[in-house]
Amino acid sequence: MTSSDIFRNSINALKHHSVIPYVPNSHVAKSILLRRQPKKLKVINSQRNDTLPKFFQVDEYKALKAKEINKALYEAVPLRHPAILHEAMRYSLPGGKRLMSTLCIASCEMIGGSQSVAMSMACAIELLVTMAVIQDDLPCLDNDDLRRGKPSNHKVFGEATAILACQALHCLAMQHISMIKTKKVSPDRLLRAMVEINSAVGSEGIAAGQIMDINSEGKEVSLSELNFIHRHKTGKFIEASIVSGVIIGGGNEEETERMRHFGKCVGMAYQLWNDIVDVIGSPEMREKTGRDMMRDKATYPKLVGVDGSKKHAKELIAEAKQELAYFDPSRAAPLDHLVNFIVSFGNNN
Repeated sequence: MTSSDIFRNSINALKHHSVIPYVPNSHVAKSILLRRQPKKLKVINSQRNDTLPKFFQVDEYKALKAKEINKALYEAVPLRHPAILHEAMRYSLPGGKRLMSTLCIASCEMIGGSQSVAMSMACAIELLVTMAVIQDDLPCLDNDDLRRGKPSNHKVFGEATAILACQALHCLAMQHISMIKTKKVSPDRLLRAMVEINSAVGSEGIAAGQIMDINSEGKEVSLSELNFIHRHKTGKFIEASIVSGVIIGGGNEEETERMRHFGKCVGMAYQLWNDIVDVIGSPEMREKTGRDMMRDKATYPKLVGVDGSKKHAKELIAEAKQELAYFDPSRAAPLDHLVNFIVSFGNNN
């Protein structure tokens, strides 16, 4: 079996809702036993919508959403006492592409919800993204001095303040979701969305991926182990951003399941391309390339090569788009074009 075959078998596990198991000391990605077959979903529309609008202005869409998210985001983190803490919280907000929050809003709008309904969730997502990047840059983790083209949070405010800013951002994100006041979102949906996004940063998400990433440095890691790392460290958060938008927008079970699979594929493709960009760079890259190589981190290019990684990232995007074919094409157009962006440019958070 070739490395490409092994990789494909591991990726196929993303189609199922069971978590890819971590296999200690495994140096090959063995075939993954599926605990259960996914239930068959009926088609939401009577016919697949195979033709999505091709002339959607995705750059204008992204710019508009980012502007609106930024406005709401700064209102969510006002400067107040103690000033040093809130300055640290706000310092790392600028510069992100707002991709995950935009995916949340686009998913909500595709289902029939509105941006006004999803904006608080979108802000919470960006607060958590900011928490994650501050945390990642700390000397005890990735030890990066630069983030988004400027000194990392801990280089400006010190490690203690940076850690406390992370704690405050996490709490503020949950508070922001709980304060959503609209007749269109039931308390049950708010709770489901909160659990969805919160689980993506805990021991079922970023924390799990991060600890495995740290422990894998300098070691030989199998593809199944690498899938576990990226499925949790980044993939789970992207999935949760999309699914929470669907929940807030009023999506039914079938729509939620389709978009969960969409999110799983997009999340893994994002990380694949992030690994590729670290090797080859991109026009938008503001930090040095080769950081993962210098730390001897486990990456997809390291295991299957850059070309193999590109091929599988594009396969995952194609698979994700199959789920969009069951929704209204005009409403699905933003998501269709946003996922193209993932495998076109650098993935600076």
